[in-house]
Amino acid sequence: MSAHVEIRQRLDDSEIAEVLGLVEAATQADGVRPLNEHVMLHLRYGGDPRARSLLLLQDGVLAGYAHVDPTDEVEGPSAELVIHPAHRRSGNGARLLRAVLDLAGGRLRLWAHGDHAAAGALAASFGLERVRSLWQMRRSLFAPLAAYTLPEGVRMRTFVPGQDEESWLKVNAAAFAHHPEQGAWTMDDLLRREQEPWFDPEGFFLAVRGDRLVGFHWTKIHGSSEHGHEPLGEVYVVGVDPSQQGTGLGKALTLAGLDHLRARGLAQAMLYVDEANTAAIRLYEGLGFARWDVDVMYATP
Repeated sequence: MSAHVEIRQRLDDSEIAEVLGLVEAATQADGVRPLNEHVMLHLRYGGDPRARSLLLLQDGVLAGYAHVDPTDEVEGPSAELVIHPAHRRSGNGARLLRAVLDLAGGRLRLWAHGDHAAAGALAASFGLERVRSLWQMRRSLFAPLAAYTLPEGVRMRTFVPGQDEESWLKVNAAAFAHHPEQGAWTMDDLLRREQEPWFDPEGFFLAVRGDRLVGFHWTKIHGSSEHGHEPLGEVYVVGVDPSQQGTGLGKALTLAGLDHLRARGLAQAMLYVDEANTAAIRLYEGLGFARWDVDVMYATP
């Protein structure tokens, strides 16, 4: 069988459909989606013109896909890749990763979702080292939720599309100034998510002091049709302006969002948190969350 890799700046509609089919096959086989939200949005809508898609074709059939994102000039390019379950154990993972490394110039950060042993072995065979872990934590929404009180002078309302984007982006950038992905969001990043079927401004809570936005909790609901399970709530992102840290606002916003998700009839809530962020992990554990799964980043030394 012959296999080769083709590099694209932008995929056409038929290629996008093939990649999405491959992603669904891998999700069913592995129990975890192989590409993150950022890559899926880029697939559907486009994005940074410097990003590249790599198609691994075996006898004319799509056997693998990789996305290479060069946007972080300090940390280096990042990538995600997936091999169709029917085309595994024949060297295709190595073929695709070799092409990714060549395209990235030998410097790479590679995400693996679910911390599977096969992904770790592939990364190690190319000399990549485990450098970061992102926990998925979950809690039951049937379990009791603590009452919360907003700091004095702060009120809560929901996001208004067409009105709150600029102020939200400013607070998001300040709250995540040292976060490699979240803090760099642009207006396009926000507007793309407002176009997604899951977007619901009634689940996007803003904390306001006077006329100034000082914090937020954006919730998300994963539908069963997209993810192969019963609807699941997510603490999508919680951010607090640095001037308000230590006031208890972050905890209050988190509980408000969990109240909303429970009121929607959901049984469970999830969130992602960096393993190195021990303060956030302690906060979430105190709110009843426990580690469920892990995503791992490998990188060239």
